Amino acid sequence: MNTPLEATETTLHDQVRDEGFAFVHGAEMRRLVERLTPLSDWDAFAASWNALEPDTYLAATGRSRRRRYATFAATAFGPVEQQPHQAHFQTLAYNTLQGDIERWFEPVLPEIAQSPTLRAVLDFCRDFFGALSPDVHQWHIEVHQFRIEATAGAPGEPTPEGSHRDGVDYVLVLLVDRENIASGTTTIHDPDGRALGEFTLSQPLDAALIHDPRVFHGVTPVTPLDAGKASHRDVLVVTFRGTDSADH
Repeated sequence: MNTPLEATETTLHDQVRDEGFAFVHGAEMRRLVERLTPLSDWDAFAASWNALEPDTYLAATGRSRRRRYATFAATAFGPVEQQPHQAHFQTLAYNTLQGDIERWFEPVLPEIAQSPTLRAVLDFCRDFFGALSPDVHQWHIEVHQFRIEATAGAPGEPTPEGSHRDGVDYVLVLLVDRENIASGTTTIHDPDGRALGEFTLSQPLDAALIHDPRVFHGVTPVTPLDAGKASHRDVLVVTFRGTDSADH
C-alpha cells in the first residue's frame, strides 16, 4: 500500500503529465524534498538572497531585479555535479526581450551551491522529473536565484518577457520569501493562450512544477503592500533539460 507521501508524489506526476503543471503547498514540498536531505540550513539559504547582484542586462531595458546563476549536470541516477560557470543563453523564440545573447550573471555563492538545501532540491528534481522522462539519461540543470523588488512608483516584474516558455523540459519555481508584496500570481496558459490555471506562491517552499514544452507560464507584476517599506519577492528557479534523448 502506498504511503500518503508516495500517493502525493504520484498525484503530482499525474498532474504534470496530464495537465502540464502542478502547484505544491510549501509544507508538502518540504516533506517531499526532505526525504533525502533535511533542510537544516534553510535560514542561511534564504538569507543568501540578500547577497544577490543587480541584473545589468535587464537594467538596460529600464527594469530591475537581482539574481545569481549556476549550472549543474546529472545522470538519471547519479549525483548532481556543479559545472564551470558559464553564460545563460536563450533564443529569441523563447525570450523576446533578451534572447540570442549570452548573459553572464554573478555565480551562486559556493556555500549556497553546495548547501544541503539546494542539494536536496536538486536531488528531488532529478528524481521527480526523471520519473516523468525515463528516456533521459543526462540532464543539463540551471539554477537561478531571483529577487524582484517593487516600489509604489515602480511595480516589480517577475517575468518581464511576459507569458513564456523557457526552452527546457521541466521547470521548478520555488518561493523562498515574500516581504511586503501584493499580487505576483502565477498564470498558466496553453500555446493558444487559453488560461489553464493560476495560483499565488505565498508561503516559503510553495512551488510550481511545470512541463515546459506543454504550457506557457508567467507571473503578474508585484506591488508593495506598504509603500513606505521595502518589498521583495524571492524565488529559486531550477530548469532541467535532457541532453541525450531522441527529442533533444
